Amino acid sequence: MRHANRRLRLLVAVFAVVFAAAFARVAWLQAVKAQTLDRLASSQHREELDVPARRGTIFDRLGVQLAFGERATTVYANPKQVADPREVALAVGEALDLDPGKLYPLLADRSRGFAYLARKADPEKAETLKAQAIVGVGFYPEERRVYPQRTVASEVVGYAGTENRGLSGVELQLDEVLAGENGSRTIVRDPFGRTIDVVESTAVRNGRDVYLTIDNTIQGYVERVLRGTRARWGAQSASAVVLDTKTGGVLALGVEPGFDANAYSAVARSDQERLRNRAVTDTYEPGSTFKVVTVGGVLESALVAPSTKFRLRYEIPVADRIIHDALPRGTLTMTVSQILSRSSNVGVVTLAIKLQRERLSEWIRRFGFGRRTGIDYPGESRGIVLPPSKWSGSTIGNVPIGQGIAVTPLQMAAAYGAIANGGLWLQPHLVDRVEGDKPVEPKERRVISQRVARQLTRMLRGVVEEGSGTTAQIPDYRVAGKTGTAAKPEPTGGYSESRYVASFVGFAPASRPRLVVLVTVDEPRGAIWGGVVAAPAFAEIAQFALQYLEIPPDGRQAGGE
Repeated sequence: MRHANRRLRLLVAVFAVVFAAAFARVAWLQAVKAQTLDRLASSQHREELDVPARRGTIFDRLGVQLAFGERATTVYANPKQVADPREVALAVGEALDLDPGKLYPLLADRSRGFAYLARKADPEKAETLKAQAIVGVGFYPEERRVYPQRTVASEVVGYAGTENRGLSGVELQLDEVLAGENGSRTIVRDPFGRTIDVVESTAVRNGRDVYLTIDNTIQGYVERVLRGTRARWGAQSASAVVLDTKTGGVLALGVEPGFDANAYSAVARSDQERLRNRAVTDTYEPGSTFKVVTVGGVLESALVAPSTKFRLRYEIPVADRIIHDALPRGTLTMTVSQILSRSSNVGVVTLAIKLQRERLSEWIRRFGFGRRTGIDYPGESRGIVLPPSKWSGSTIGNVPIGQGIAVTPLQMAAAYGAIANGGLWLQPHLVDRVEGDKPVEPKERRVISQRVARQLTRMLRGVVEEGSGTTAQIPDYRVAGKTGTAAKPEPTGGYSESRYVASFVGFAPASRPRLVVLVTVDEPRGAIWGGVVAAPAFAEIAQFALQYLEIPPDGRQAGGE
């Protein structure tokens, strides 16, 4: 009995010692380590979350969506918390339609505390996975950029990357406007990961919507015509510009081949050049479409009149070069009007010599060449125009006929827009307005007088009615325009005998111009002439746009002049 009591007293003593030690430990933790432990507990349960801003929607001029954001869910993991990487890889792969073999190495790498499993996944599939409550797998909301028109206007709109920042086109140009500003929340979770309190928050500022001047219907039609033209002539590429002469708004800006903005990353890996909008960023030697600069300059300078006659031989010497017309002919007498309508190289060079180097250079600049138009689009080229101080003796023999100078399709369209608009150049623009702001007011400047603009228009009508541009005719509409056929320069010097750029630029209705349309076709095969390759595409695009916009005809059948 005495032994039993002794054992009982010993057991009580042991419990008393243990209790005293535990009590002392608790007292020490509360008195000495309380603040440190409190901070540790807070850090373990406190979490800062970004609240993503909604990226603004991009609309065409009629409110058709060209780019918008849709809800998505990003799935991530903390590999250190994943008990069975193989099992989790299979579960995530099945739920999100991903390859488990690619997920397993991410989940098995316990040296990392964070790994993306799927960026911007389908939110419904992510919810199915979330319901499984897999330890170590987390979710947060994001926005995924969607381009519902796919290839239509993709080079104009551009694309936003994985982080929802603009990488090209309007998405890049107006990134700050579209992006808005993310908010944030600091939350406290319980041991089971449930939110029990929001400690601090910063309000989100959503991005603003943008309305373009682009017309989705016209843009889509332009791209179809360019695809057909490129296929018909086996060309390297083709581009087109459609401008509103009264506002400077770009109704269509197409290039072919194009790309689907939803799959930009795949295109970037295979063919980076397809992502550029070559109508704005690339240059070409324009050939005969450039001749209006010289003719406009001599008319505005009062050196000649449209009826002034010149006796022109087939060729003319200029320094160390001999300039001749495209087709062999005898000596002819031509008026200034005929020089342009018949596209005489010798005649245009004769007029340029009257202007001389300095004045011709000034007219080139006044028409907008050698400097950016200032369009609201990134990466615009200024073209290549030599200053007069760098001209050689033969430069005045090749620049007036569109050689030794490089322009962008947009610059050329804007120059013809000035003629169509009574001599007033309007800055081309793609953005009509930004949500909350007033509509864009483009810059303008006078290039030539209304009188000279009318004279040039009559000459350009002659090109289409009886010159090299007859295939640009449109039933019931008068058309004014010019063909261009330019050999491409060789890297080693000189010009190619097999590679050409065919182009046509014009406007309609010629008596009341509303639209400028330019088409360029790079390296066509089977034919090289602008009147054969590019002018028919111009006619298709212009006729569709005129009828779609319900612009009244001005032809004789419609009671025109």
